[in-house]
Amino acid sequence: MIAQTYLTTDELSLKIKYDARTIRERLKDSVLLEGIHYVRPFGGRKILFLWEQIERDMKLTSLTHPMGMGAIPMANGGVLHG
Repeated sequence: MIAQTYLTTDELSLKIKYDARTIRERLKDSVLLEGIHYVRPFGGRKILFLWEQIERDMKLTSLTHPMGMGAIPMANGGVLHG
């Protein structure tokens, strides 16, 4: 089993240099998908982000998308530029 790094919204905010409010309001559920990029432990309200999945998708998009670095993939196939 691969170890996962679980981050709170504030911890993720510090890592990716996005405001925590932006993560909660704009990225969660449009770019960051439940079950892939974050989980709700024990069915509760608290959200923990899966760092390795987020980092993988950020790198993948920056390497493959013509817009280049800084693009975050969105569920609809578009990208969000920071």
